Amino acid sequence: MPARNTKQKEAIRAALESAGRPLTADEVLARAKSAVSGLGAATVYRNLRTLLDESWLAEVQLPGEVTRYELSGKGHHHHFHCRLCGQVFELPACRGDFPALAPKGFEVTGHEVILYGYCPGCAPPPRRPRA
Repeated sequence: MPARNTKQKEAIRAALESAGRPLTADEVLARAKSAVSGLGAATVYRNLRTLLDESWLAEVQLPGEVTRYELSGKGHHHHFHCRLCGQVFELPACRGDFPALAPKGFEVTGHEVILYGYCPGCAPPPRRPRA
């Protein structure tokens, strides 16, 4: 039996759809709260679990970080993690022939690539050459 749609669930969906990047549960709560006052963390977590179970969402796991959530069905891709603000952004494709990097006789069954650095909002200004 499919879960029912509530105004809370719709606000959570809208927050994830409009973000354009993976969000933590706290980020989902902050964005969805503007549409549904009184929305709580337990409701967000319950709805995130339901959306995962419905395959509408996918988890994004980065080492040492809290789980983030993104819309599912995007195909294989990787992520960029800003070292200053902590936001995670999607990289649109996979460019590597990673099986070729494995030692002879090894079978590669999957891979994850995470780029680290600074997003445009956090990047330091470019250095000017000294005259």
